Amino acid sequence: MSNFTVLDLLDLDLKEQNHLGLSCIAGRSGLSRAITTSKISRPGLPLSGFFEQFSAFAIQVFGRGEQAYVETLEREGNLASIEHFFDYELPCCIFSDGGTPSPTFIELSDARSTPLLVTALASSDFTRRLIQSLDEVFAPTETIHAVFVEVYGIGVLITGESGVGKSETALELVERGHRLISDDTVRLRCISDNYLIGMGQNPLLAHHMEIRGLGIINLASIYGVGSIRERKQVQLAVHLEPWDASKSYDRIGDEKLSDTYLGITVPKVIIPVKPGRNIPIIIETAARNERLKQMGYYSAKQFDQSVLRWLESEAVRHAYIEETEVP
Repeated sequence: MSNFTVLDLLDLDLKEQNHLGLSCIAGRSGLSRAITTSKISRPGLPLSGFFEQFSAFAIQVFGRGEQAYVETLEREGNLASIEHFFDYELPCCIFSDGGTPSPTFIELSDARSTPLLVTALASSDFTRRLIQSLDEVFAPTETIHAVFVEVYGIGVLITGESGVGKSETALELVERGHRLISDDTVRLRCISDNYLIGMGQNPLLAHHMEIRGLGIINLASIYGVGSIRERKQVQLAVHLEPWDASKSYDRIGDEKLSDTYLGITVPKVIIPVKPGRNIPIIIETAARNERLKQMGYYSAKQFDQSVLRWLESEAVRHAYIEETEVP
């Protein structure tokens, strides 16, 4: 995300039910300063005068140790390192653990227009929450043409060419008690390089659906708020394509297909579409099967092992011997 500022951080905190507990007490003229990274800095070494490799571009978090050290420097009248610390254009400084900055520190923050924030959260808890929030803000994103639904707790991304029946399939799934995240346009976000989240491109339009011949409908109004969801992890990709009689489709389930989005591999199944095939039920079964795979149970492997045990059984060997002995 470009041009994310300290003011945006405060606004994000309020939208997420104040989960960071931030409030600004000084340096309000610098609330428009940009935050350019999800990294944070604990400025113990810079406060001691060592500024090599100082991450001045990162948010500066003062835990109990840093706060105690600042108080010691102020009591000793050694303010040189603190003043030099504020010479950098810092995004903001945050005092955790319910700490109260000294009047001198507040004065320096106001003089240098460096936002000074405080939170009652413990530094470890606050740091975890802050990194999680910033990772999502700065996560790489990709927008694709697809329908995204939650089926039995599995995030299913339905792709396919226009007119193949993606929206109609999603509508039937919602009718059967599942939930829609987004229709037609899905925004993907990679968090922490291993977690793929899907959501609507526009939150105001995410739960609307276009059905040819019917128009645009609001699923939340028709089926209730239980039929929609804001976001979900992408766990399975389902590609719908018109039935091609000349093409060989997987009939055992041992093919390992996948799609890659933002560097993350997602299991994939291809479902051919033709009149008479109940696609929503097939997708429900695919979601159940994917959940079994996540629990370590593979139906195709279990079937292969059962066949092998049967072939190795005594009854089969006797039948084979008797058949070969027939003149």
